[in-house]
Amino acid sequence: MKKIIPALSALLAISLLSGCTKANKSKGSEGKKLKIGIIQLVEHPALDKNFQGFVDGLAEAGYKDGENIVIDYQNAQGEQANCVTIAEKLINDRDDLIFAIATPAAQAVANLTKDIPIIISSVTDPESAKLVNKNTAPGVNVTGTSDLTPCEAQMDLLRKLVPNAKTVGMVYCSSEQNSYFQVALAKAACDKLGLKYVDGTVSNSNEIQQVVTHLCGKVDVIYTPTDNMIAAGMATVAQVANEFKIPTIVGEEGMVASGGLATYGINYYELGKQTAKMAVQILKGEKKPAEMPIQYLEKCDLSINQETAEILGIKIPENL
Repeated sequence: MKKIIPALSALLAISLLSGCTKANKSKGSEGKKLKIGIIQLVEHPALDKNFQGFVDGLAEAGYKDGENIVIDYQNAQGEQANCVTIAEKLINDRDDLIFAIATPAAQAVANLTKDIPIIISSVTDPESAKLVNKNTAPGVNVTGTSDLTPCEAQMDLLRKLVPNAKTVGMVYCSSEQNSYFQVALAKAACDKLGLKYVDGTVSNSNEIQQVVTHLCGKVDVIYTPTDNMIAAGMATVAQVANEFKIPTIVGEEGMVASGGLATYGINYYELGKQTAKMAVQILKGEKKPAEMPIQYLEKCDLSINQETAEILGIKIPENL
């Protein structure tokens, strides 16, 4: 018995020590700040609101920057090369979750990691952008929200505001997949309405003024989707188009604020908050990106720039 008792005492001591260690480790884990990396393609009102909505949505759910999470926000300034560099940084930092705003930013991150959860937004069609296997069942480490706008409703709005229009100029960036997707929908809507259309693509922001000027002699109205390059240069588009008295129907509210005539589009701030709700489920371990379908914002808002309407001499119908 004299030999057994010390042995039992030692075993008990080891057990207690082990329990304390586990308890301390658990407590330390709870106190750890989660790292959330954010990569945004470029600065313009829509994407900026998307970012702010996401941050505010996290805060409302109890995830506040500097308290229990650390947000590392990076902006690529519209350069694809910067997207890759930023993506590499966020992945090397071993962030707990990465939020990618806009298609090129999302593609840069998704191409470099299959492990870190990626939540995306301001991506029109994640499936055609090859970010997920299917929008309804991603099957990978990527999920999030789409900023698909009601292109058909936007063409109906065009018809109401510019009833005599016969030809529509489609202005968009030739390297943005999301723009091709939206323009295809807009063209299909034009076909139903008996409208002709002419493409006016740009490969960089320096071409915007020249392309819009060229189109103004050929079209009755200009349409541009939620194209990131055009959105960032919308002031230039509006300046040229308004000078030639050509109305512009655009993809989102921020472009209207920059001089576009009107849109029927989504609220990017609310889209960001909706994306945050999905991120919270991932952070809590309740769901994995692979099993979370891409979500869409159901509510759309009508926005009309009254000052632009006056410049163009357009009277807004009472039913709008």
